[in-house]
Formats: sequence, structure tokens, C-alpha cells
Amino acid sequence: MKVLVLNGSPSGNNSITLQTALYIEKHFPDVTFEILQVAPRIKSIEKDFSEAESALLNADLLLFCYPVYTFLVPAQLHRFIELIKEHGIDLSGKAATQITTSKHFYDTTAHRFIQDNCADLHLPYIRGLSADMEDLLKEQGQKDALSFFRFVLWSMEHQVYEPVPLQTEAKAELKKAQVPEEKAEASQKKVVVVADLSNDPDGRLQSMIDRFEKKMPAQVSLVDLQTFPFAGGCLGCFHCASDGTCIYKDGFDRFLRENIQTGDATVYAYSIRDHSMGHRFKLYDDRQFCNGHRTVTMGKPVGYLVDGYLNEEQNLQTLMEARAQVGGNFLAGIATDQTDPDKEIDQLAETLSYAMENDYQMPKNFYGVGGLKIFRDLIYQMRGLMKEDHRFYKAHGFYDFPQKRKGTTAAMYLVGAMMKNKKLSQKMGSKMTEGMIMPYKKVLEKEKKK
Repeated sequence: MKVLVLNGSPSGNNSITLQTALYIEKHFPDVTFEILQVAPRIKSIEKDFSEAESALLNADLLLFCYPVYTFLVPAQLHRFIELIKEHGIDLSGKAATQITTSKHFYDTTAHRFIQDNCADLHLPYIRGLSADMEDLLKEQGQKDALSFFRFVLWSMEHQVYEPVPLQTEAKAELKKAQVPEEKAEASQKKVVVVADLSNDPDGRLQSMIDRFEKKMPAQVSLVDLQTFPFAGGCLGCFHCASDGTCIYKDGFDRFLRENIQTGDATVYAYSIRDHSMGHRFKLYDDRQFCNGHRTVTMGKPVGYLVDGYLNEEQNLQTLMEARAQVGGNFLAGIATDQTDPDKEIDQLAETLSYAMENDYQMPKNFYGVGGLKIFRDLIYQMRGLMKEDHRFYKAHGFYDFPQKRKGTTAAMYLVGAMMKNKKLSQKMGSKMTEGMIMPYKKVLEKEKKK
């Protein structure tokens, strides 16, 4: 039994995630483990894929091992998956699983991304282990790691794998947007279109951007990510934690703040690739960690122009909505070129314009509330290191810990004690719900008096 650990952490041997794989290795001496440092060596692997190919072909099990970066895998591992596909490696007869560490902030979308790409590679997939960053330091975490790998071995022996995601066999041809000659009258509002046009051979994405620019009643500027000279992907080094300055000298942090975040709204334009927005967008997303966990564009609406069969990409749809929710951005719409791109683009332009002009925002749903509570606890715990994040969270009232609501807590203790008394409980009857809606009735009565 040969396991190839695909280390997708830029930290290399210092990866916290990798320590879980090393711990497992110590307890399974009959299994051979080989580690391929995917993330630290991605540039050399791009130049010469032969060593990686040999390691892949020699393995029985591929173990994707990485920290969750902004909803997905680190950009370096994302690129490695692209390279496997580009080189047409035949992985038949092998299986795959994954180990991640995170604070469980959208580890679900990261795991699904790997699962979907394993399906592309015809790799039978075994559900992975999603561990907290500190789990291996605890006895239960250690037990979970060993239990997970025993399950992996059992699954391979009995050929028990996760179902392969279904895809539509008959697909309608994607449509090119029509570009009108006249430009809509522009307001003083500014919309920044962030695009990756490197994967647009038929010009469909460009036509969508062009129509949007004509139909959008605002100033529209285009940032094509393929033109920016990225020095590399995020290293997870926390150099930016104290003052927001990236360790790379390519100027991306300044470029982001001066050319993208200054807009009144942002539209992301991409062609679907590998069940995502593509490697270059992942590189862009990871490098935004120079902002830490600060939702610096909250209140500004966002939209998407998507080239491809988005109806088949449930995980990608979730990811786009979740990004907007966590960032505090109203999602004005997602226009695709599947059925009627002209109508969808026009609707996006209209909705985005309304949102900007009326400062329209909506309360967060579970994606936003749940995500921010995870970050709230993380930043509070790490406030000594993440000083910029801590200042931002304090200033915006994100530290809404429940223990601060002492009055509500005391009232619930009182009600709970009363409900334990049978006589009082019977007397209260339906008055419990009546008492609950009293504050709401006062709001309505106030409105009547106006």
C-alpha cells in the first residue's frame, strides 16, 4: 500500500496539516508514505512535471493535504490539479481522499472542490478528514485521525466510495452576448470588473463584459488578472498581520486597494474551470489576505458574469453567495451565457445600479452570520497577532459575544425557573407566546401613531 501525500500547504514541512499525515504514518508501519511538496515547489513542477508524474503513477492512494484558504484549496494546489489534467495522467486503479485543517470556515466547499475534481480524474473518492487546526494536540483529535485512516483502508479494501456527482449529458450551446453600439448614460458611480480572460478562446466572456459595460449606467473599469505580474501565491506567513503589508514586492496589496477596492461595486467575470473560477482567480483571492479577515468592501454590492454551465456547479454557486454574505455585500445577480445572456446581463446592470443608488443591503443569512461568528472568535483569540483585524472588528462591533447580553441571559433563567413549577406553567399557558410578541406589538403601535 503506497500513499502519496500531496502537501498543498505553502509552509512545506512546517505545515500544521502535514503533521496529521505524519502522525498517521507513525501508526501504520505497513503502509508506505511519500510526500510531494506541491505548494512550495509549484513553480519548478510547472517547468518539469516528470517527478510529480512518477510519484502519482507509483501511488495507490492520493492524499490531498492542505489548509483551507478562502473557501477552497491554496492557489498552488489548485494549479497542481490543473497540471494533472493538462498532462493527461491516467490515474485509473487508484483512490483519493483528503485531510484539511482550518477553523471550519467553509471547509465544506473546499472538500467538495477536491471531490468534484477527483470525479474529473476518474478517481474513486473517500470522504476526507476536516480537522481543527489544534485537533492533533488533543487526545480526541489523535483518535479521530487514526480512525479516519482506518476507515480509508477499509473503504479501499471493500471498494466503498462516495457517489460520483451527476452531470447533464446533453448540453445546450453556450451563447455569445450581443454588444449594443450605444453606452448607457453614466452616473458618477464606479464599477470595477475583475476578470480572468486567459481562458476565453471563443470570446464569450469578453462579449459579456462588453455588453455589461454598455448597459451599466455607471463608469466601468476593467482589471484583467492575467496582466498582473503576481510573484506567487499567498505563503500564509502572517507578515501582513500587523500592518497589512504583503511580504511579496510585486505591489499587489497597493494595486488592490487603489484600483479595485475604490469602486462603488465589483463585478467578477470568469469562465468556469475545474469547478471553480480558475487558478488565477484563486491566486487573486488568496493574496487578498493582505486585508486579513477585514470585510473592507462591506456595503458595496457585487455581481458575477459567468461563462459556462453554472447549473451543474452547485458548490460554485454556494461559494459565490457565501463570499457575498461573509463580505457584507449585496449579491445583485449572476449572469451566465447558458440561456439568455443579454437579458441576464441587462438585469444585473439594472439591479446593481439600483443597489448603488439606494444603498440597498440585506441582512445576512446563515452563510454570512455563521462565517462571521467563526472569524469573530478566531480574531478575538489571535488579537495579539492580528492587530489590524482586531481594530477593525472592535470598530465595527463584530465582537457580539452572547455573554455580553446579561439581561437576556438573566431573563431566560427566570423564565426557565418558572416553567419548572407545574402550577405556574399551567397558569402561563399561551401567555408565554403573548409575552414574546409584546415588543413587536409596540413597534407596530408606534407606526400607527406616525
